[in-house]
Amino acid sequence: MQYEAVIGMEVHVELATASKMFCGCRADFFGHDPNTLVCPVCMGYPGVLPVINEQAVEYATRVGLSLGCEIAPFSKFDRKNYTYPDLPKGYQVSQYDLPICRDGWLEVDLDGSRKRIGIRRVHMEEDTAKEFHTGDSSLIDYNRSGVPLLEIVTEPDIRSGEEARQFLTKLRTILRYLGVSTADMEKGAMRCEPNVSVRPAGSAEMGVKIEIKNLNSFRVVKMAIEYEIERQTAVIEAGGTIEQVTMGWNERENRTVLQRSKEFAEDYRYFPEPDLPPLVLAREYVEAVRSGLPELPDAKRARFEDQYGLKPADAELLASDAEVSDYYEDCSAAAEPHGVDAQTVCNWVVGELFRLLNEADTSIAESPVGPQALSNLLSLVKRGTINANTGKGVLMEMFRTGRDAEAIIAEKGLSQISSAGALREVAEQVIRDNPDPVSQYLGGKDSVLGFLIGQVMRQTGGKANPHVVRELLRERLSAQRDE
Repeated sequence: MQYEAVIGMEVHVELATASKMFCGCRADFFGHDPNTLVCPVCMGYPGVLPVINEQAVEYATRVGLSLGCEIAPFSKFDRKNYTYPDLPKGYQVSQYDLPICRDGWLEVDLDGSRKRIGIRRVHMEEDTAKEFHTGDSSLIDYNRSGVPLLEIVTEPDIRSGEEARQFLTKLRTILRYLGVSTADMEKGAMRCEPNVSVRPAGSAEMGVKIEIKNLNSFRVVKMAIEYEIERQTAVIEAGGTIEQVTMGWNERENRTVLQRSKEFAEDYRYFPEPDLPPLVLAREYVEAVRSGLPELPDAKRARFEDQYGLKPADAELLASDAEVSDYYEDCSAAAEPHGVDAQTVCNWVVGELFRLLNEADTSIAESPVGPQALSNLLSLVKRGTINANTGKGVLMEMFRTGRDAEAIIAEKGLSQISSAGALREVAEQVIRDNPDPVSQYLGGKDSVLGFLIGQVMRQTGGKANPHVVRELLRERLSAQRDE
């Protein structure tokens, strides 16, 4: 029998607000000494009163609108009761039956087609503290307690680990475009929990779902889902029964492991948070937030293809990162008056610049070569001051030193030789020194011309204008053919 997977995702996203969800403590806890960013509110002291973070509400609205959600005019906060050491109050303030956003979608590209994955809800809540286990001891850092979170819950529309990976990649891109979160999985700013079940292919009945907790990379999400699909299929085919439990991922053994039995909504004893008023959002507020949304990745990709004539793959690559797309547009705008076309700028950005950034393990925002500096270099190549190969070496020096292209070219004497008079003697010498390739060319093997051009380039230290060299060689060899 054939089986298919049915997968839904729960994604927790830490919001990049200045303060925590319900108090004034700093929210940028990463890297600070343990338990130094806390107060009576986020530590759950008796008698304290929480206050809703207005920026967190705006960020939640931005995310909901970007995912095509309906923004609720009336929502509320609830207490989700459970007792864990990382939860100082004994409950988490979350949203239960009336979330701020619901009924949205996100489209992903799969093998050349697009698939829409439904977003069931987006709700606000507070993060927990963080546990550390050292030997026989367990320690808790409460700095993270109370940091604003969004939980984004999909419909069970995903069918494979690869679809899940594509969804998460697209979601992270949108979150970063919006500026609401770093979505840095290594630092826990985005945490993923797939719910995986298996059923006979074509069946409408859902299988028993297994939740896999706190996965911290797209690669691990894909691996964990694929493993769990295989495990559940094997259990069913052996006549066993799938029980609803919560699993974790064992990185060393590359398999899921049992953590605990799955809690249900009634186990949390939800009830409305009595210390917070309902959240009422006027239509004017929602529209004001909508008007401030940036151009999102799909729209930017389509515009790059239309406005700049880029290949779809290039447009996709540039639009997948807001900082990269901004760099590209700034460079294109500066280079256009010098006759450098948009595709050439793209080729240098995604080719030579990306290679240097990867080797240096740095982001484009920290690049020593800014968009104006790169456009200046490309204009020099376009004018023929240097050729493209020399330009690549100049870019490497610019990246290493932060100096501008003109200074490097002048210091190293790299200006291209474009004078036919200066290059004619070199071309003729190359013809005399290479009789066999010349005979092959005269015999009709045109590809040999590339070898002869390369010899001229070597003789001139790479400074000869290859277009001038090509014409000189053709002219001289044609003359020989006619003799």
